[in-house]
Amino acid sequence: MDPKRELVDLLLEDAREDTETMARQLGRSQAEVEEMLEELEEEGSIVGYQAVVDWGKVDEDHVTAEVELNLELDRDTTYAQVAQRIAKFDEVTALHLVSGDYDFDVTVESESMRAVSMFVSEQIAPIPEVTQTVTHFVMKTYKNRGIEFTERDDDDRLSVSP
Repeated sequence: MDPKRELVDLLLEDAREDTETMARQLGRSQAEVEEMLEELEEEGSIVGYQAVVDWGKVDEDHVTAEVELNLELDRDTTYAQVAQRIAKFDEVTALHLVSGDYDFDVTVESESMRAVSMFVSEQIAPIPEVTQTVTHFVMKTYKNRGIEFTERDDDDRLSVSP
């Protein structure tokens, strides 16, 4: 496997790991790992480092919604142009062009369901190319970015009912 890919895999597992430990895990020198990290950042392969937060355990209110968007483009407008307009909003934490029944999947985060609803209706829906929005509020997160949020029970036995 490519050494840079191995480094990326380690970072996906734990981006807080120090370069000395990563070097040991990859069988490389610390200087090599630091150089690879710098290259990955400079070429734009690594664009940031973020914590994965279980908002259900944080003391402040936090709401996440997945919003489906349907678009109708004219000859002069591209998906990328519409995406640039949508991505500029702080409430938008992820934006994907997808296949299927709708065009964009937008992750929106805010402090309340009302705030998300107002954002979608006042900022997203009025965009001329947006023809339909469907908002799905996340009720509970069990896994995010490869990390499970469920409480672990030491008893792995299956329940048996008569």
